[in-house]
Amino acid sequence: MSQAKTLLLTGASRGIGHATVKHFNAAGWRIFTASRQSWVDDCPWAEGLLNHIHLDLEDIDSVERALPAIREKLGGRLDALVNNAGISPKGPEGQRMGVLESDYGTWLKVFNVNLFSTALLARGLFDELKAAQGTVINVTSIAGSRVHPFAGVAYASSKAALAALTREMAYDFGRHGVRVNAIAPGEIDTSILSSGTELIVERDIPMHRLGKPEEVASLIHFLCTQGASYVNGAEIHVNGGQHV
Repeated sequence: MSQAKTLLLTGASRGIGHATVKHFNAAGWRIFTASRQSWVDDCPWAEGLLNHIHLDLEDIDSVERALPAIREKLGGRLDALVNNAGISPKGPEGQRMGVLESDYGTWLKVFNVNLFSTALLARGLFDELKAAQGTVINVTSIAGSRVHPFAGVAYASSKAALAALTREMAYDFGRHGVRVNAIAPGEIDTSILSSGTELIVERDIPMHRLGKPEEVASLIHFLCTQGASYVNGAEIHVNGGQHV
């Protein structure tokens, strides 16, 4: 019997991350999740609580300290690392925070979670990825390539930088048999949608509907399979045509 493939995903407690873990679990993968939230009781997969890793991606030093314990849990191989965690601070009334509203602390917090921790996790778990000839998926955003009415400047800039990081990692890791790609979701039907999204759906999305978390999760899974074995360094838009 072949060994079950292993997934480590950050930001699994809701939305795209939650759907992705459910999809991989249904496909028979061994699941590890990492976030600063506690394990969500309604997650149905076996060993979920045991395989949940408390990880505060805002605290870069703690990420470095957690790496030995993560490696021990993984047991020498990692078939897929999905960097899904991300934060997008809002103003007091829930409005986007532009350059004038964003201080250094905001920039640092967002970049630690959305960018720096991603690079450090991939670097720290490279041996496990190489052993499995695994893949890395970075979740970027449509906000990384166009100004968005709800996503703030620090979030948008971090996601643009994450797209660049994906290319750099694909270049560095590809020669070792590790593929690195990104997916850039648009308006996905999750709890983090802002009020007013319905106007974007009607005005900007040719398909005139929100995306479903499962539609993103199934693409992430495909990119981790043999069918995508020559896809490396790509950023795939998942937005119903909003980017056109």
